[in-house]
Amino acid sequence: MSAGLSVLLAALGAAAGAVTPWLAGRFTTTRPATAPACAATTPRLATAPFCVATAPACAAVGAVVFGGLGVAPGLGAALPVFLAVAALGLLLAVVDLACLRLPDPLVGAAALAAMVGLVTAASVDGRPDRLLGPLAGAALSFTGYALLALLPGSRLGFGDVKLAAVLGLPLGWLGWPTLLTGLVLPHVLHGLAVLGLLAARRVRRDTLLPLGPALLAGAWLAALLA
Repeated sequence: MSAGLSVLLAALGAAAGAVTPWLAGRFTTTRPATAPACAATTPRLATAPFCVATAPACAAVGAVVFGGLGVAPGLGAALPVFLAVAALGLLLAVVDLACLRLPDPLVGAAALAAMVGLVTAASVDGRPDRLLGPLAGAALSFTGYALLALLPGSRLGFGDVKLAAVLGLPLGWLGWPTLLTGLVLPHVLHGLAVLGLLAARRVRRDTLLPLGPALLAGAWLAALLA
C-alpha cells in the first residue's frame, strides 16, 4: 500500500474518531420517557475514570487504528470491511467505557457491515468458499464467550458475547491463527489494564470494568499480526 493511501486512511480515521464522542452521546444520555441509559443502570461508573471521551483523543485513536489497518498484511479486498467495523468499534468502545453497554443497534450494524463486506470481498476474489472461515470464526467466538459468560461469578455480559461473535467474522477471514490470537489477546489486554488501574488506585476490586474496548483492541492487534 502506498504511503499516500496510508496517510489518507489515517486522516479518515481521525475524522471518524473526532465525531465519535458526539455520536456516543446519543447512546449514553437519558432520553425522556425511557429508562436511563447510563447513570441509573451502572452507578458505580461514576467513580471510574471512563466517563469523558474528548474529540482530540478519539481522533488520535482513530488515526492510529485506520492507519494501522492500512498497512496490515493480508486484508486485500476485505480492507473496507475492517475499516467499517473499526469505525463502529470506536463508537462501541466509547459507549462501553462510559456506561458498560454495547448497544444492540451498533453491534448489529457492525455485523451487517462485516457480512455484506465479506460477501463482496469473496466475490471480488472469486472465492466464495472463503466465507466458511468467517462463519466458523463467528460461531466459535460466540460459543467460547457464551460459555465464559455462563460460568459462576462471571462478569462477562452477553453484549460482549455478541461483539465477540461479530469480530469473529473478519478475524475468521484472516485464518485460524489470527482468530485464536484475537480471542486470547483481549483477556491479556484487559488483565493488564485492570492491574494497572488497581496499582494506580483508580479502581477498586469490585469496580465494574468494560471488556468491549479490550475485545476491539485485541482484534485490531490480531489483524496487524496476521
